[in-house]
Amino acid sequence: MAVTVHRKTTDEHAPSPPARLSLTPGTAPGLLDGAWWPRSRDLSRELPALAERLDHSWGRVTRVTVNPSFWPVIPRKVPVTGHTVHVGWFAKEQDPHKLLLFSCTADRLDLLIIPPETDPAAAARLLSAATVPGSLLTASRLMEDERTADDTAESRNREEEWETDGGTAPPPAGNPAGPPRSARGM
Repeated sequence: MAVTVHRKTTDEHAPSPPARLSLTPGTAPGLLDGAWWPRSRDLSRELPALAERLDHSWGRVTRVTVNPSFWPVIPRKVPVTGHTVHVGWFAKEQDPHKLLLFSCTADRLDLLIIPPETDPAAAARLLSAATVPGSLLTASRLMEDERTADDTAESRNREEEWETDGGTAPPPAGNPAGPPRSARGM
């Protein structure tokens, strides 16, 4: 996959609304420290709100790493109020659904990235699932579990629709009367 690097360091965008973020309570070690649900795939626009939200409670965010499969453009630096966040990427080494944040006062945070186009109900489930203390589920596993649950619910809805329609298939196209008389068991 080709990665586009945006070298401009001035913010040309209007400020983003506050970050949609959920962090794991306490200090129980797990594979994820929470989840982030950005509003777009524009890292230059989304990262300042996330960094500003974490700067006060966790420590000044100095670096982040991402997998380029999620972000169409990856800036090298993103200006945040009062400082700059350096951005790196790892195509093969980093889970595509995970963002790593580093600060000068704390170690690092591993966050599940919930795609911006995710249905709000599914995003709420993922924001909650990623904050279970001590969880050993990876970011990609949580996303796969959500996809599986969504597929199961969709299948169940089709089955319920089938049952409420009497459990019969519609007549074949082009023959609204059904099967020929000889097949009806006269």
